[in-house]
Amino acid sequence: MATKIRLKRMGAKKNPFYRIVVADSRSPRDGRFIEEIGYYDPTTNPATIKIDEEKALKWLKNGAKPSDTAKSLLQKEGILAKFAEARK
Repeated sequence: MATKIRLKRMGAKKNPFYRIVVADSRSPRDGRFIEEIGYYDPTTNPATIKIDEEKALKWLKNGAKPSDTAKSLLQKEGILAKFAEARK
């Protein structure tokens, strides 16, 4: 099963926030997911990002591929750098 780390849109119209989830790559954007690993709120200033580092690293080690947006959020939190160091 191919897994992806991606965003699930939540919130009201014109007031989004996102949950960062691990989901099967075939499931829809806001559909079933395996595990929630954090959230992202772009409406606050500065944007709020909270990611459970242990869960994110576990899923990256198991082969989950982050989407483009999830990848940039993981980079901002420094999780991808720790993942790269662990692979060496």
